Amino acid sequence: MILDKNFKKGMEEIQIILNHSFSSLETLQESLIHSSYANETKGKSIRYNERLEFLGDSVLGLIVSDYIFKKYKHLPEGELTKVRANVVCEPSLANIAKKINLGKYLLLGRGEENTGGRNRDSILADAFEAIIGALYIDGGIEVARGFIISNLAESIELASKGSLFRDYKTHLQELMQSKSSDKITYNVVNTYGPDHDKTFDVEVVTSDKVIGTGRGKSKKEAEQNAAKQAIERVNL
Repeated sequence: MILDKNFKKGMEEIQIILNHSFSSLETLQESLIHSSYANETKGKSIRYNERLEFLGDSVLGLIVSDYIFKKYKHLPEGELTKVRANVVCEPSLANIAKKINLGKYLLLGRGEENTGGRNRDSILADAFEAIIGALYIDGGIEVARGFIISNLAESIELASKGSLFRDYKTHLQELMQSKSSDKITYNVVNTYGPDHDKTFDVEVVTSDKVIGTGRGKSKKEAEQNAAKQAIERVNL
């Protein structure tokens, strides 16, 4: 258990924000620790939030799928998929994380701290999913559901009307399927910078042809930018 006074105070505050009192503070702590902090802490084995992020991603997808399936009975499968993709994409989750001031409570390494990690969409979106994983482990599916729906209901409604973030990968997939049965793949072709401040270059490829490239501070962001460029080229 990390005994830093400020971090302990932050964990008390965030439990109020999450509307859940954790029986296992270790689980909450793990959800707030970024890998950069663990990597810079020599001589200690510290669990960070990537495993909880993995779990939270699946819980989030299930709960949002269940919610929109039941609420929007008139929407066909393709539209439900589009709504879900827009709600659970990185910009959407980062936006909600900013609303609850999640960045304030994260433990980051010095390098990540100094390069604006507390406001970086990729870190915030991943931490939001890790929080969901922690809530699921500590409180069960209904606790996780309550948190997700209370924070994402407005985003879901906007997405159902096409007024939320645009998911360029889904849009490109639909566009290409209307023209060809060839698969689309995204390939990381280059990375720059140290571990705490990486930049990714991604190509989107179909039929062995590069149709778009993108750059971002996370693979997801770079893929979205590559898909956006591909859409612009396809529509020319």
